[in-house]
Amino acid sequence: MTAKMTPKKIAILRFSSIGDIVLISPVIRALHASGAYELHTVVKSSFAQVNIRNKYLAKQHLFDKDPKEILADLRSENFDFVVDLQKNIRSRRLIRALGVPHATFSKLNIDKWLLVNFKIDRLPNTHIVDRYMEAIQSLEHQRDYAGLDMFIADDQQVDLADYDLETDNYTVFVLGAALATKRIPSNILTDLIHKTQGKIALVGGPAESEVGEALSKLDVGRVINFCGRTSLHQSASIVEQSKHVLTADTGMMHIAAAFHKKIIVLWGNTVPKFGMYPYYGRQSNQATFFEVPDLSCRPCSKIGYASCPKGHFNCMMKQDVGAIVEVLNSF
Repeated sequence: MTAKMTPKKIAILRFSSIGDIVLISPVIRALHASGAYELHTVVKSSFAQVNIRNKYLAKQHLFDKDPKEILADLRSENFDFVVDLQKNIRSRRLIRALGVPHATFSKLNIDKWLLVNFKIDRLPNTHIVDRYMEAIQSLEHQRDYAGLDMFIADDQQVDLADYDLETDNYTVFVLGAALATKRIPSNILTDLIHKTQGKIALVGGPAESEVGEALSKLDVGRVINFCGRTSLHQSASIVEQSKHVLTADTGMMHIAAAFHKKIIVLWGNTVPKFGMYPYYGRQSNQATFFEVPDLSCRPCSKIGYASCPKGHFNCMMKQDVGAIVEVLNSF
């Protein structure tokens, strides 16, 4: 499409993952800034909390497994345009069913496949946010390069005094990740706790409760376990008030970037070249990356696995703990 279009009501499709939904926030903000559109998102209900307080959205349309569950509701909205930031079979079926103009972006799946399977790197040096912007080039928008958005509900703000923590005076360790090959192993976290200074807040979901409890007992009072005890927004509040964040390639990494935090990222089976690294827009880069060099098996997937396909998990187990400690203590 070459001509500019000015539809009144737009549906933005991005169905799942905390990180992916945070990463579409610059698109939402840029469209809203034009003043021309009423913006709706279509998202899995399990991820509705990410954008529940996004002031640029008119409405979220929620489904459990497939967007066809809410097709009648979506048709009744009479959308003028669809921005497809999901770009999969389900989103294509939904667009056909709605029968309205649409645009999407390049997922670079062939280039990612070549890097994963043959270690042939043809990927451009572009962030996923920049590729998401491709989908709205035919629409009025005002891009500000201000980074990501994460709006925390007022009643979800965490009072640090309840946990003997002070703003900008502790480190967040992110324990959770959707897939095991993205998680920081507990032995690495144990080593980091023993060798770093200052208070540490552990964040993660119920699946990380047990390991979080064990890690907090390594230094009672200095290490505070929030895993499984806080909502997504409460965890985001803990991140927002921290000094810096240690994480793997996770959704919480993108939330930390939304708050312009200093982030130390330990990359496991995925690589920054996929374009999903912390995004700060034109703000100063606040991220430090750690990757195990010269691993012929890495990247082994563009997403991740429940366990290391090779059985050794060297992409995490061989991380340079000494160098990570040096960076953390330098803050």
